[in-house]
Amino acid sequence: MTPSTIPEVAHHHVHLSGTRLHYVSAGDEGSPILLVHGWPETWWTFHKVIPALAKSHRVFAVDLRGFGASDIAKPGDSSTTMADDLHALISHLGLGPVHLAAQDFSGPLAFRLAATHPQDVQSFIAVETGLPGFGLEILANPLIAWYFGTLAKPGAAECFFKGRETELLTEFIFAPPTTTTAAIGAADIAEFIRGYARPGGWTGAQSIYSSNLREVEEYKALVAARPLTVPTLAIDQNGSSFTAQSFAAAAPGQLKTCTIANTGHYIALEAPLALAAAMLEFIGAVDQTH
Repeated sequence: MTPSTIPEVAHHHVHLSGTRLHYVSAGDEGSPILLVHGWPETWWTFHKVIPALAKSHRVFAVDLRGFGASDIAKPGDSSTTMADDLHALISHLGLGPVHLAAQDFSGPLAFRLAATHPQDVQSFIAVETGLPGFGLEILANPLIAWYFGTLAKPGAAECFFKGRETELLTEFIFAPPTTTTAAIGAADIAEFIRGYARPGGWTGAQSIYSSNLREVEEYKALVAARPLTVPTLAIDQNGSSFTAQSFAAAAPGQLKTCTIANTGHYIALEAPLALAAAMLEFIGAVDQTH
């Protein structure tokens, strides 16, 4: 099945760190921006954000291992593995340092990248995300995110969700936290589930969610030892400060915050132009100081 695309991007595959990653690129000039998706998404979650960013920046959006058109994850893969993938991609493309933007569950692995490879990151943008040990773990409460434990358990998602991806994403994942329901259509759902329908398609989600459960103490230690020293922006949905509160300790003295009006959790899909505007304002200010 051919991946969905937009005219503004070029598609690439590259073999790095023992896997094959798919990413898209857009824009010919300006400081580089790397966009990292959450669950149950792929690079496609940014397809309406990228054209706005690419007018003044080089933009890259990756499918994490186990997602989209990247290879499936392997047993033992974790947030560390995926952070290493991002480091390898940045090095391969000669991009560093990048403006790193991470949405949803990719916030922790992106923070790990910034903490362990600070030379890779010029600024950090956290979008509707948190860190284990600093609020993210409360989502494991089945009354808040009932699917968290299922995704974390090896083989469970394959057992319960295989063949039911459309209903799962349409009725239970995107609809409840989304303010602008029309923003996520059937074509978007079809693109997101394409990677899950293949053999081993749930391994990426399992790797990430299990990491977020078992690495709480590790992230606490990482925040204490290596807090962010680059300008950091926490972007929350309308009426929420979850991201800002979660990253307050991780970016002492560096954190700016904003909320995007009239949005739910999936801001990149619900309000792509407003998200792009917030990012560009922040990135522009950072670039002026370098």
